[in-house]
Formats: sequence, C-alpha cells, structure tokens
Amino acid sequence: MNNPDAVADLMYRFFIMAIRYGGPVLLASMAIGIIISILQAATQIHEQTLTFVPKLLVIGIMLLLTGQNIMVALQEFARDIFAMIAAG
Repeated sequence: MNNPDAVADLMYRFFIMAIRYGGPVLLASMAIGIIISILQAATQIHEQTLTFVPKLLVIGIMLLLTGQNIMVALQEFARDIFAMIAAG
C-alpha cells in the first residue's frame, strides 16, 4: 500500500463513488428546495419548516430507492481496500 499510484487510484474511486451515489440525493433535495422557495416567494409565506419537511421526505425516499445499490458499492469498495491491505 506504499505505492502512491495505488493510493491516488483509491482516492479517485472514492470521490467518483461519492459523486455517483450522493449526487442524485443532493440534486433531488436541491430541486425540492428551489420549488418550495419559488412557492414561498409567490405566496409570501416564509416558514422554515415548509422547506425542511419536504426535503427530508425526498431524501428519505431517494435513500430507500437507492440504498441497496449504495450498500453493495460500499461493500465492494471495503473488500477492495481490505484486499489491498492484506496483499501488503
């Protein structure tokens, strides 16, 4: 594991995984936030919980839909790391 190329490859894979699996959840949350903000501006209702609750629900739904894929990818990534450590 002292090979700098192996560490750089590992970090690259980690960042790609973070973008691939975190991105859709964050984009969905951001889209809901923008929609709620437009509705708040149009209706002059400025309640903080009005944005929090829908975002929380959308994030929960997204994690329910994609959670299994995320878990499988994290398990494979962890196995690869442990295999690299075991290999020396």
